[in-house]
Amino acid sequence: MPLVAVAVLLLVAGTVTTIVYSRDVSLAVADLADGTSITPAGVARVAVTTADPADLGEVSVQVDGRPVEVKRDGGRMTLAGVDLAEGPHTLSARAPNPLPWLPDETVERTFTVDGTPPAVVVEPAEATSPRGPLTVRGTVEGADKVRLGDREVEVRDGRFEASLDAVPTRLQVRADDRAGNTAQQDVAVRVTHPGMRAVHLSATAWATPELRDPVLALAREHRIDTVQLDIKDESGEIGYDSQVPLARQVGANKGYYDARAALDQLHGMGLRVVGRVVAFRDPVLGRASWESGARDRVTQDTSGAAWSAHYGEYAFTNFANPEVRDYNIAIAKEAAQLGFDDILYDYVRRPDGPLSRMAFPGLAVTPEQSIVEFLRDTRAAIRPLGAYLGASVFGIAAHSPTDVAQDIPAMSPHVDYVAPMVYPSHWGPGEYGVGNPNAQPYEIVRASVANFVDMTKGTGTVVIPWLQAFSLGHHYGPGEIQAQVAASRDAGAPSFLLWNAACGYGDSGLEPA
Repeated sequence: MPLVAVAVLLLVAGTVTTIVYSRDVSLAVADLADGTSITPAGVARVAVTTADPADLGEVSVQVDGRPVEVKRDGGRMTLAGVDLAEGPHTLSARAPNPLPWLPDETVERTFTVDGTPPAVVVEPAEATSPRGPLTVRGTVEGADKVRLGDREVEVRDGRFEASLDAVPTRLQVRADDRAGNTAQQDVAVRVTHPGMRAVHLSATAWATPELRDPVLALAREHRIDTVQLDIKDESGEIGYDSQVPLARQVGANKGYYDARAALDQLHGMGLRVVGRVVAFRDPVLGRASWESGARDRVTQDTSGAAWSAHYGEYAFTNFANPEVRDYNIAIAKEAAQLGFDDILYDYVRRPDGPLSRMAFPGLAVTPEQSIVEFLRDTRAAIRPLGAYLGASVFGIAAHSPTDVAQDIPAMSPHVDYVAPMVYPSHWGPGEYGVGNPNAQPYEIVRASVANFVDMTKGTGTVVIPWLQAFSLGHHYGPGEIQAQVAASRDAGAPSFLLWNAACGYGDSGLEPA
């Protein structure tokens, strides 16, 4: 209350004496405006204060007309152990006046306890391209504001909508009400791949007119709409002049082609360009790391020697090593910034062979989970740069995920497409019930692709298989290639990539789209 000053006249020994009683209690309630709403947890933060902390001992507090337990902390008195039901309440605090004929000082606050968070419904978030924009819509009940990431969005008549320039892989949606309750959702953002009819070209093939020009002719005839151009291949060489520091340090750059010029030419023809990055089969990085003493970057055997098997010395880098992972992600980011439409990882796996004989320094989870985390981190890095992410996988990964650490259901939510290598020549007799897969391209491709389509349902990814455009044990010409294209389409995967290590597709028999 305000300063109390009362003059009392007394007659003492014939003399009039004036005695002034004064006291400044300044009773107040902190963190609780009249008529406000607070959460149940917020009740414990309500504080009664006085100008002089010594006066707190004389203050009594009631809620809804009943005394409540309080806790003194310095110059504050807080409600302790008060459990209030949701709804309206009244708090009153009273400090007695030192002069009994004057009224006590009182403070009163009406408030509402609200422990119910807002109800938020976010419509499926999907962009037509990772290059944006992304429109996010939804409804909210009981909230005054909504935040999409770091952006505050106005709520009108219970609805919100905003267009975002960048397309994240996940978006945090948060709604807050007046009481301080929060509802939060982590929303996966889907970007459906547009599909492709593509052929593989190595970096040296692109630099060779005799191999490049027939592919461009296929594009002009509308037989293909996409070119898969190698960025980093099985040798560990990068086809263009990369600016990634580690690539320059280990001598990976070869400069076979000008990436900017190649992209401009292909995009100028209306083609999409997929950049293939061979991730963990990398003898350039492997050898340089081993010889420089950074041996944890290299997959090892249980004796501590570099793993070789049939791949060659230092061929497989360690997928669990942060520097190896960062190197590949840096290359992927650079390619996305240059304008590659997709990053397609190959050899995104462990070496095939007995796991019991291999060692991956620093591996703290299963090999399958480590690969999944690498894909997750890559897509988070390149999605804002406008690129799709694909993962080339073994055909057998559908039913043998631990053979090469490729768990398809676990990988699928973190890539925009999986590209199973379902080459008929790579299947054994009787697999998927097909007696002679190499001589029955339609049957084996349809069965294996259908398996991948089924395994990826509901994950947000699509299946774009690698098909065989080479002969191995059986001649493959236009008929065999077209049989695979038809089989993939009939299995629910109309897109495809053709593989021929020699990069010759003159007899592919592809029909104009």
